[in-house]
Amino acid sequence: MSESFEIFNKWAIKNLSMDLEAYKEKQLQRRILNMMSNHPVEDLASYMKLMERNKEVRDELKKYLTINVTEFFRNPELFEALNQQVQKNLSPQFGPLKCWSAACSNGSEPYSLAMMFEEKNVSLKQKILATDIDQDILKRAKEGFYFNSELKNVSKHQLTTFFDNEENGYRVNDHIKNKVRFKAHDLLLDKFDSDFHLIICRNVTIYFKPDARDKLYQKFYDSLVPGGIFFTGATETINQPEKFGFKKIDSFIYQK
Repeated sequence: MSESFEIFNKWAIKNLSMDLEAYKEKQLQRRILNMMSNHPVEDLASYMKLMERNKEVRDELKKYLTINVTEFFRNPELFEALNQQVQKNLSPQFGPLKCWSAACSNGSEPYSLAMMFEEKNVSLKQKILATDIDQDILKRAKEGFYFNSELKNVSKHQLTTFFDNEENGYRVNDHIKNKVRFKAHDLLLDKFDSDFHLIICRNVTIYFKPDARDKLYQKFYDSLVPGGIFFTGATETINQPEKFGFKKIDSFIYQK
């Protein structure tokens, strides 16, 4: 498998628009082998040929390789720490904020941010930018429908204020939806916008090799205004944040 991996990566860049070289190799190979086992193929070469003929198989792999595990207010105590930093460091200094939720998955993260801002009267300079590589998950994010099981960290007050009750679940109301703009974006291949006051990228960089992860951290740093904040996941402590220019100001919260 490893001997053919370089060839497969070149194929993936062209056919999946994904740079697999940045992902942790053993983890990635295990995922690919899992998907291969669902089809009558013997090796990577025959798997690539199958995907070239069959768009569904191709889309199946791409969806499996992108990470879509998230929830509203994931790690609530960390979101509260973020809220305190926004109140202390961002709003007083900058006023209306420009924010980016990178690798936003099903939309629960940017919607959580929008709800938090609404509750705390935080002004936005423009709609929260919410990006992901997965087009299908972005469609679901735009729809804003969530099952009850996905809303465990959402309070009753938030449910009644920011959601419309529907059969089997809840839908984010238009007031909150209008605070978020969804866009397809590949963190590894696409350019980054700039002048953000807040960037959130959580539970994504753990899947990347150290070199790719470091490049991302530097690009996030460069995309922030001086004094801006970068918020990571609960498993993503940045080692030596100062080498990127960051200063750690709280657990998993870094300032430019």
